[in-house]
Amino acid sequence: MALLDDTAQGRAQCWHALAALHARIDTSIERALRVTCRLGLKEYLVLEVLSREDEWRMNQLAAVIGLSPSATTRLVHRMEQQGLLARHLCPTDRRGISTEVSDAGRGLLAAARPVHDAALGEALAEASALPGSAPLVQLLDTWAPLVKRGKP
Repeated sequence: MALLDDTAQGRAQCWHALAALHARIDTSIERALRVTCRLGLKEYLVLEVLSREDEWRMNQLAAVIGLSPSATTRLVHRMEQQGLLARHLCPTDRRGISTEVSDAGRGLLAAARPVHDAALGEALAEASALPGSAPLVQLLDTWAPLVKRGKP
């Protein structure tokens, strides 16, 4: 039983370290995007995700950006009102609505992407100096080339 307790305790410590790293990175990126581009992290994620693929249902988008489906729908609606997104009836399913990034949204994404990437790099560099986060940063560095090639 002691081995199981040690494993559970180790997993909990790893999870807490991962959650702390995630919060630290999110805060850094959010701050940089707001100051530089007047854009929130969730808005950035919507633009980034929708720019990669055409077909996203709200519940899929919600899962990727970490919001509830209703909060995602409200966010997408606000972004549409700002001219960053355009929604259309789906040609293959009249009940469905497709959402795409507008030209203004693509322009904002192009300006925000280097800000996001720089803030992520700085946050990871800072975290790599912390004993609890350093192994996680090393793991991300190991996984990144695999994810880029589509082998997560």
